[in-house]
Amino acid sequence: MLQYNLSYWENESFFKDIDLAVIGSGIVGLAAAIHAKTTNPHLQVAIIERGTLPAGASTRNAGFACYGSMTELIDDLSHMSEETVLEVVEMRWRGLQLLRALVGDKNLDFEMHGGYEVFTEDEESVFQECLERMAYFNEKIGKITGAQHTYCVADDRLPAFKFQGIKHLILNTCEGQVHTGKMMKTLMQLARDKGIRIFTGLGIRSIEDNGRGVMLETDFGWQIQAPKVLLAVNGFAKRLLPQLEVVPARNQVLITKKIPDLSVKGCFHYDRGYYYFRNIDGRILLGGGRLLALEAENTDQFGSNEMIRSALAQLLHTMICPQQKPEIESWWSGIMGLGPVKRPIIERVSPNVVVSVRLSGMGVAIGSLVGKAGADLSLENMVLRNDVIL
Repeated sequence: MLQYNLSYWENESFFKDIDLAVIGSGIVGLAAAIHAKTTNPHLQVAIIERGTLPAGASTRNAGFACYGSMTELIDDLSHMSEETVLEVVEMRWRGLQLLRALVGDKNLDFEMHGGYEVFTEDEESVFQECLERMAYFNEKIGKITGAQHTYCVADDRLPAFKFQGIKHLILNTCEGQVHTGKMMKTLMQLARDKGIRIFTGLGIRSIEDNGRGVMLETDFGWQIQAPKVLLAVNGFAKRLLPQLEVVPARNQVLITKKIPDLSVKGCFHYDRGYYYFRNIDGRILLGGGRLLALEAENTDQFGSNEMIRSALAQLLHTMICPQQKPEIESWWSGIMGLGPVKRPIIERVSPNVVVSVRLSGMGVAIGSLVGKAGADLSLENMVLRNDVIL
């Protein structure tokens, strides 16, 4: 990386007097910065992003509300307590409402077509387990959302979708879908409108908290000082704080060319949510398959996995759109942050550094809530230059 010194003008005009530096311009970082600036308009907030656009998952996800399919929640209960699982469900629900209030349904292209979980003939026993536990989930989750029947069998809708090899559908009525690009574009504009500085293409190499403030060293060799820092880089967190229990996880995603008379409408989950697809602009967006190569895909490097891409293409052509066999227009990958427990890390790691990371693939749903919580923690007992204590 080319290294050169900041000029006096650059330092004075762009990097001086930052009260809160947010590292990462994804959903979490933008929501945190906006909340902090809304809490105190006099606060000088800067967002520092290593990518030209948010580098990670915020602009590279499938645009699901990520509310949670039944098999995903059943799988969660196998290694998490009921209390923790329901706590995360509530975070997903509250976070989605916060996102909708912040961005607006029109700017999100928010649509509530529901989310379907698909079951093949080989998954009859899994489907039957879901039936047995459906009343339990509807009761528990209904207390969170107010919905009487969050989950219901929707086999009658199968003919309309024209799938091949799918025997059952379970509808999640609380699932929705958003336009990821419009969501992020609006969040960025909201931040700029509030006077938040956004620096892109500026990677952070190290964070040093001396107890009185934080020194950030960039890839260019610049040193930027800030009294408080919020780290919101999710799957890339271990690059800066190796002690964090965050494992990067790469996902492969494709989008087809336009499909005439596309019959698929809504969000769909398959195999505990490891595969997911939806309609968008007359196309199919399909992603996942990470379970086919878990170790190889635990990486923070963007790129392709041809085995997974082949499996996704086969799923597209044999199960989702067997009649049309649509042409794939493009592929991409995104980086999530996972951990031993499916819940975010929102904590102070040193006197002046807070982290809001490990979204566990639920960023659209919980990102704004995690950002808000991280901002509140960062602002505790903060003294501004005019000696005002937040």
